[in-house]
Amino acid sequence: MLFSGSKNVVGLDIGSSSLKLVELSESRRGVRLENLALVPLPPEAIVDGMVQDAQVVTDAIKELVASQKLKGRLVATSVSGHSVIIKKITLPAMSQKELEESIQWEAEQYIPFDIHDVSLDFQILGPSHTPDQMDVVLVAAKKEMVDEYVAVLSRGGLKPAVMDVAVFAIENMYEANYSVDEQEVVALINVGASFTNINVLKGRESVFTRDLAAGGNRVTAELQKELSLPFQEAEAVKCGKGAGVDPAQAEPVIRMAASVLATEAQRCLDFFSITSSDERVQRIYLSGGCVRLPSFQAAIEEKTGCPVETLNPFSRISVDEKQFDLDYVGEMAPLAAVGVGLALRRFGER
Repeated sequence: MLFSGSKNVVGLDIGSSSLKLVELSESRRGVRLENLALVPLPPEAIVDGMVQDAQVVTDAIKELVASQKLKGRLVATSVSGHSVIIKKITLPAMSQKELEESIQWEAEQYIPFDIHDVSLDFQILGPSHTPDQMDVVLVAAKKEMVDEYVAVLSRGGLKPAVMDVAVFAIENMYEANYSVDEQEVVALINVGASFTNINVLKGRESVFTRDLAAGGNRVTAELQKELSLPFQEAEAVKCGKGAGVDPAQAEPVIRMAASVLATEAQRCLDFFSITSSDERVQRIYLSGGCVRLPSFQAAIEEKTGCPVETLNPFSRISVDEKQFDLDYVGEMAPLAAVGVGLALRRFGER
């Protein structure tokens, strides 16, 4: 939902390879980009979505905040990975207040963690197809992960206001920037360094989500192994900036690793099709660093048979060319999908 609360927030996407910050403002003329920045993180600072080196992440946040003239310090961030569970469940029809009082008991049946070790949230979707029942999205994240994120944000000079889930942040960005066909089934696939977030939508309803424990780092790891390169050099080669490495040697390795990633995404979409009757994905939108690998987009298109398009999170957001280098914004666009979705949130919004 676009700016539906009281106070706007800064969107900060905390990824395993970098921090991406987005700040937006709203006026009668629409939504405008105010700040956009990225700070890289060293390997092992964040692993599997968990903060491993809090001081390094805190220092990176401080660096990011110091480099931008932020209009506010309230921040929205997101979590993803194995420590996050998303379930669509059907419950007896009840009020929001009644569900708030009973959600912990209801959740115990669906969450594979100790219920005392997780932070819970939910959203009532509406009446179910079954009489006197309602559909609810239940989200649970390990408290350890949430507490670590809150701690590094606070120490970095920001005020945590919204904790979202990456797949829903991308959905928020998509709905703000694209015309939604209520009958079309689309897949939003965001390929980060460590995780691939998949959200299948029918119209404006999320009907399937999945976080895959694979991302762009797999391509980097293959380059390291096959070409005997250190991590940073392999990362540069993957991004087309490696010096001293023959592109003819690197390209087959990148193509093979991208194909494996695409196959894993395809299997998820196949599982969705098998488990959802007649529904099939009709179009795929990609975001994340791997979008910049032509072989990845080609592999997704080939394996799924669906038209594939790169998401533009600034499609309907005004960007002042006097304030921003448009080439930089274009380069950042594939990486900014989650950050834009977070920046569109508001403090106090469910």
